[in-house]
Amino acid sequence: MNKFLLTLFVVFFTLSVSAQIDEKERLEQRKEQLQRQLSEAKSKLQNEKKKEKSVLKEIAGQEEQIKISEKIISTIAKQARILDDNIYLTQLEINKLNRDLKIMKEDYAKMIVKSYKSRSEQSRIMFVLSSNSFLQAYKRVQYMKQYAGYRKRQAEEIKIKQTRLGVAVASLQTNKKEKEVVIVEKTKIKAEHEKLKQEKEKTAKLIQKDKKKIAAEIAKMDKERRAIDKKIKKMINDAIAAENKKRKAEQLAAAKKSGSTVPVKTTPVSSTKIELTPEGKLTSDSFKANKGELPWPTEKGYISTGYGDQPHPDYKNIVIHNSGIDITTDSGSSARAVFAGEVSGVQVSQTTNTYTVLVRHGDFFTAYSNLSNVSVSVGNKVSAKQTLGKIKTNAKGNSVLKFVINQNTTVLNPKSWLKPR
Repeated sequence: MNKFLLTLFVVFFTLSVSAQIDEKERLEQRKEQLQRQLSEAKSKLQNEKKKEKSVLKEIAGQEEQIKISEKIISTIAKQARILDDNIYLTQLEINKLNRDLKIMKEDYAKMIVKSYKSRSEQSRIMFVLSSNSFLQAYKRVQYMKQYAGYRKRQAEEIKIKQTRLGVAVASLQTNKKEKEVVIVEKTKIKAEHEKLKQEKEKTAKLIQKDKKKIAAEIAKMDKERRAIDKKIKKMINDAIAAENKKRKAEQLAAAKKSGSTVPVKTTPVSSTKIELTPEGKLTSDSFKANKGELPWPTEKGYISTGYGDQPHPDYKNIVIHNSGIDITTDSGSSARAVFAGEVSGVQVSQTTNTYTVLVRHGDFFTAYSNLSNVSVSVGNKVSAKQTLGKIKTNAKGNSVLKFVINQNTTVLNPKSWLKPR
């Protein structure tokens, strides 16, 4: 029974350690990914400072760094908890092995003393000859053989447990060293995190000195966003109406060709919802099935302005409106399609001299704004990750893509559709 419990404990311990090792590796990969993002955000902020970018963009970059550093601290804390669990379980095994070894060594010592006292060949022969019957003599011979075999097995089990004890002690030391490294790393990241928060507070104090100017800048940015939103909405409505007109024309032509007397619907053409063909429905369903897994519309970058109406981080009475997300990326970067589809519209803004490209995927639309030039035309079929155009870099060094997703005229949050970075 004791051997069964021991085996059960070893199996449970092995499975637990294996699962924790997998989790530890996953956390290590996540931490490295977050550190790359943090490094990228830092680099972006430094570039913005060198090019004298606006204070608002500097704060956005600092906020992004703070969020990522918080995630790194959380990941490191999880690593520390896993190492603590490993240390605890390993110490339990060491304690049990020490107890088992103590008992086995005591039993083995008693066997050695007993064997020493009856070590003479004559005493073993007399033990057999003094039997009352042949069967008893045979059993005594078998007993001596079994006793000798048991003693040998005990010695082997002691060696095995001593080896396992050595492995467990080495594993414990390794885990303790890893924990020391994690603690040092956590302390360093926390110090950097506090420094980032202080820098952000310092920047926030600076903008208090020129609040009217900053508020005017925010209002101007919001006005530009709303103008872009209005333009995208019109492009989508026009694309829906054009597709439905095309569909109705095809139905009329087919009815005329077949000589059908059944009248085709004469209701007004909708500009809010596409009447999907079977092929269009397949495309739409495929797009929907990839929610949360779509590639980003830029190769690199981070979300500098989120989706929806949201208060400014420093001026709570000022609301920033965004029908999509703004992605800050490297200068000279390109916008790329997030899914296969057809270009439904390309428009240029006369006020900002930037382009917007609209791509249709069944009854879903993706829009890419603030492009300095485009490499596609209306009617072109595009594939996932295909370049649509260059993102504009202004005089201050800002390279920001506005990305929007709609289903018909319903505005969706793009972040929930993109694959997490």
